[in-house]
Amino acid sequence: MVCVSGTTNGGVWIFTDTQIPVELSVFRATLNNGIVKLNWETATELNNSGFKIERSNSNSEIGTENLIFEPIGYVPGFGTSTEHHFYSFIDENIDEGTYYYRLKQIDFDGSFKYSEIIEVDVVQTFSFNLEQNYPNPFNPSTKIQYQIPVGGFVSLIVYDVLGNEIATLVQEEKSAGEYEVEFNVGQTISLSNGVSAKGGYASGVYFYTLIAGDFVQTKRMVLLR
Repeated sequence: MVCVSGTTNGGVWIFTDTQIPVELSVFRATLNNGIVKLNWETATELNNSGFKIERSNSNSEIGTENLIFEPIGYVPGFGTSTEHHFYSFIDENIDEGTYYYRLKQIDFDGSFKYSEIIEVDVVQTFSFNLEQNYPNPFNPSTKIQYQIPVGGFVSLIVYDVLGNEIATLVQEEKSAGEYEVEFNVGQTISLSNGVSAKGGYASGVYFYTLIAGDFVQTKRMVLLR
């Protein structure tokens, strides 16, 4: 096993492996803003159907041979080839913690072998935060950025000065990370009750509220017609 650590500022760790029928010349992980990107290269391939990407966040104290891996993606191979080929896979659905990755290389006949295991320490530097919309004042659209340090259910709702909900911009599960959404008063907009509305917004002050777990933050924006 090759162990690696990193921060949200990024980093690269490489190991080589020739255990599998496909000659895997490079396998590396980069960590940026809590997102892991796996890259690997093959020098040659023989009957390569593809690669199943597997991940584990089990406790390493049980020993790497006892880690429980789950498939998180699949990338097709190039069959039989003597040329270099480059592959990548992005793992976004992760929170802070230690993760283990391996490749399961599968032949067309169903036989398979595993690569070595790579370990990545994901350290989030995010905090809960709701940014001021930009541009502000706006007409007809503006962008709102927010960030969350842990995954969970997130709501981002727009209200008028009377407290009436006029738009639901986000209402779903989100992974830890930074996000940007657009509020456009000229488009059809959904409400949290599933009803859609379009247009009719007057110039004036509006408020948008981010709710993520126990975190609640509201900011003010101005629409100028």
